[in-house]
Order: sequence, then C-alpha cells, then structure tokens
Amino acid sequence: MSKFIQEFKQFAIRGNVVDMAVGIIIGAAFGKIVSSLVSDLLMPLVGALAGGVNFTDWKWTIVGERVSMLDPDIILPAVTLNYGNFIQVLIDFIIIAFCVFLLIKGINKLTSLKKKEKVQETPVPAPEPEPTREEVLLTQIRDLLKK
Repeated sequence: MSKFIQEFKQFAIRGNVVDMAVGIIIGAAFGKIVSSLVSDLLMPLVGALAGGVNFTDWKWTIVGERVSMLDPDIILPAVTLNYGNFIQVLIDFIIIAFCVFLLIKGINKLTSLKKKEKVQETPVPAPEPEPTREEVLLTQIRDLLKK
C-alpha cells in the first residue's frame, strides 16, 4: 500500500499535473467570464438590434401549466424546450473556441520563432584553416625527399 501512495505522490507532485490543474482552474474562470460577456453584454446588444428580443425567453412549450391529478391544489409547471438558452450557450462556445484558436495560434508562432532562433544560434563549423607558411614549406620538402 505504501508503494501505491508513493507512486501517487510522485504523480501528483510532477510538474505536468500541477500545470494541468492550473490550466483547468484558469479555464473554468475564463469560461465564466465569457458566459458573462455573452449573457450580460453581447446578447442584450444583439437582442436590442433584433427589436428588443431576449433570447433566453425563447422557448417552445410542449405542455403548459396544469393542475395535478393527485392534488388539485398543486399546479405543475410547464414543460418547455428552451432553445433561446441553447443559442446563448452556442455563442459562448463559439467565443471560447475562437479565443482558444487565437491562443494556440500565438503559442505556435512563439515556438516557431524560438526554433528559428535556435537554428540561427547553432554555430556554423569553421572552415579548415589555411596551412601556415612553414607547413607549406615542410610539405614541399617532404615531397622532394620522396622523389
């Protein structure tokens, strides 16, 4: 059992898990910000441009309010399909997806710039140095001695 706990500690403390947890927390907060942006700022403007329509009020009533058969004092709520709310959530998703797209595009651009910098930083091997005057003379002497 202690080996299992030790493995779990190593897994939980590893940097990738902590980074992922931070990403999830920030992502959840970002999702709330975008939802507020859409529901509180964007959709009222779109509704005003569309003639004062509130999208969250758009719904299709399948069954209206009715009196319960078991107890006439209880009124059962209407059964509705809230497609206006779905439209709002869909717009939330499109905005979040677009922001993630821009984020990934920016990260890819940064990583490609870093790769270009690394390629430029790679030292080019120096060409072989020209032989010195003494080496040339010694080579000529050696060649003459061979003959």
